[in-house]
Amino acid sequence: MNPLKSIQGTIIAGVVLALILAFALSNGTGNHLEWTVWFHVLVGITWIGLLYYFNFVQTPAVAAANADQGGPGAAGINKYVAPRALLWFRWAAVLTWLSGAAALWKMGILADAFMLKGGAAVIGMGAWLGTIMLFNVWVLIWPNQQKILGLKQATDAEKAKARVVALMASRTNTLLSIPMLLGMTAHAHGLPF
Repeated sequence: MNPLKSIQGTIIAGVVLALILAFALSNGTGNHLEWTVWFHVLVGITWIGLLYYFNFVQTPAVAAANADQGGPGAAGINKYVAPRALLWFRWAAVLTWLSGAAALWKMGILADAFMLKGGAAVIGMGAWLGTIMLFNVWVLIWPNQQKILGLKQATDAEKAKARVVALMASRTNTLLSIPMLLGMTAHAHGLPF
């Protein structure tokens, strides 16, 4: 049975391999990589990867497909790709935020991070930007994408407005992701700024 023949099998095999490697490479002290941080990175890559896919690949591709007179149009992307990608996108956002908060709590700096206090200020900045981005996903992007994709009834005028709101929220998230990633990596590497 080849686990690579399904996405579920691939994910399970990847998790099992990661656990085997973590234990095999441990230093014998029992100080293994904290699971909340590992999970946070995994789902965070999924979230931000999809954010970049939407902004750098799908949005321009849909625009080009719609502008191509006599071409196939964007129906295939909008019917089959976008709803699935948005499902992974919005739940990866929730899991990223929850696992990040759990990691901060386990490190004992959750409150300091959100209050931007002391050595937790840099990761707190990242946490606040991630919180704004999560809000944008669930309150601005997803409800408007439902109108755009025909998953929720909307007039043409409502769809036009929804396109602008969803695009601006998505572009805002792309913009915020850059300093957010700086805050996360700076803290992880002990950088003081």
